[in-house]
Amino acid sequence: MKKILFYCQYLAGMGHLVRSTEIIRSLVKEFQVCFVSGGIPIADFEMPADLEIVHLPSIIEEAGELKSVDSSLPIETVKAIRCQMLLAAFEQFQPDCIITECFPFSKHKLKYELLPLLERAKAAPHSVKVVCSLRDLIMTQSRSPQFWAKRYDKVCEWINHYYDLVLVHGDSQLLRLDEQFPQIDRLTCEVHYTGYVAQSPPQQSPLPEDHAALHQKVPTIVVSAGGGRFGYDLLNAVVQASVILEQQIPHHIYAFTGPFMPEEQASRLEAAAQDRPNVTLRQYTPHLLDYMAQADLSISLGGYNTTMNILRTGVRSLIFPGAAEEQTGEQTIRAEKLAEKGVLSVLSIDDLDGTRLAQRVQIALQQPPVPHSFNLQGADRSAVRLKALLYGQLAVAQSYSNF
Repeated sequence: MKKILFYCQYLAGMGHLVRSTEIIRSLVKEFQVCFVSGGIPIADFEMPADLEIVHLPSIIEEAGELKSVDSSLPIETVKAIRCQMLLAAFEQFQPDCIITECFPFSKHKLKYELLPLLERAKAAPHSVKVVCSLRDLIMTQSRSPQFWAKRYDKVCEWINHYYDLVLVHGDSQLLRLDEQFPQIDRLTCEVHYTGYVAQSPPQQSPLPEDHAALHQKVPTIVVSAGGGRFGYDLLNAVVQASVILEQQIPHHIYAFTGPFMPEEQASRLEAAAQDRPNVTLRQYTPHLLDYMAQADLSISLGGYNTTMNILRTGVRSLIFPGAAEEQTGEQTIRAEKLAEKGVLSVLSIDDLDGTRLAQRVQIALQQPPVPHSFNLQGADRSAVRLKALLYGQLAVAQSYSNF
């Protein structure tokens, strides 16, 4: 069985972890997988059983700078430790393939540990394929044309020197990589669209005690903020709107702050929701997909994974894509394209007012869900393409016959 080393670093939220884990669920059926994670571990987050995991010392990004989660260790010390651990994982696992999540299209601050890994792979006595796992959109922060020209040059240089394949986890009928990366013709390896990576229900975690309540006839509104670092304003507006909605429609709101919401903000929300009988506030659930499948309406930020949950469940949805400056471009582009097709509705900053949000909720609940035809088999199709890369074209022909 071929071996894959899958590197994932989530610096702000948990979206990269969720998407990578879903892909790995498909990979472990065909490959031996070692997952290298550099983010903060999340309690109750379910990983596939047949998986080797290496946890690097956790880092996050704040104000554009990498920081160590362990405040007793300087960031430069943590970087050195991580680099050594990553190379040691490579030597011990001896992979046939390395997958880097997002890099080198983004996360260039991590090149201090990734470039040595890629050099080690290139110098290995056995063939090691190198693959980039890329979501449908890359970051679009406002920078100068000179900045992007240099960035494009560097991406092309690294891809052409180290990489054998780029897997784009999107559907080209909605978004194409060349819309954001105009130098795509300079890449010498294949760029393969896998379709979107949509989550599967957790296999091991038990359903919550109140899950039966989701099957009652009272309309359910599910509110989520991804990792939570940028979700306070949206959730606060929902709590304000709940006062108005309680008098107007029968419903119950299940709201999830996310594991990374600052403690002070989470405490304020808990205090505000304490006397709201129509609001249940929790930090995190591994069963968000179950909640959304039963819900009459989803209100959320516009991250990749939440959007995929919306597409998979077909739930009516209000998305606020402007939570964080560094994510606004990516989330807004995707949300607006889906809104054009009627799949969801987009909230603006002006809608984060109790009265206005209550109006938007009532309007959304009256709209029929709109079906779509986007490919959501990105995880399985990633595994199929990797089988072709590592085992040959016969493997991919046999695998595609199952679709």
